Amino acid sequence: MTDALITQRFSTSELSQKILEMASTGVYRESIFEALQPIAAKKQIREAIAHARRFGLYSVANLRDPELGTYYQLDAAKYQALQHALHSPMHLGKDAELVQRLTRANQAVERMISITRSFALLLAGSGITVWSSGWHSIGFGLLSAALATIVLWQVQRQFSKVLD
Repeated sequence: MTDALITQRFSTSELSQKILEMASTGVYRESIFEALQPIAAKKQIREAIAHARRFGLYSVANLRDPELGTYYQLDAAKYQALQHALHSPMHLGKDAELVQRLTRANQAVERMISITRSFALLLAGSGITVWSSGWHSIGFGLLSAALATIVLWQVQRQFSKVLD
């Protein structure tokens, strides 16, 4: 069983769940590290502690020990109220930041595609207008730019479909 725990990788929310369970009776920070060290790195445990603070984990300042560190307890009412959201990606700190960054990137790509399409239509309309006014060389240049922009727009659309 110990080998299964060592090879299994726990998520931040799963580690937070374990920390919150430990804090229900009270626990020192160093005890958390000792208990979870076989299954997670210190950095992961620190992230899980920060995550657990959002769900009812709090420190008791007057019980701080110089060797064992901060003493944590669980605010049971806050935990009960927020328990349903413990494993939600919206509450995962850095993981949630990743989701947010990906969402922003997708929105930026969509804006870029719509701007390129608008420029293509603007250039094509201007090219046709200028061409029909008798300025053939300028009209040809605008229509060529419109064609290049349309090609760029199509390439962007294809990359956007691949990324979805």
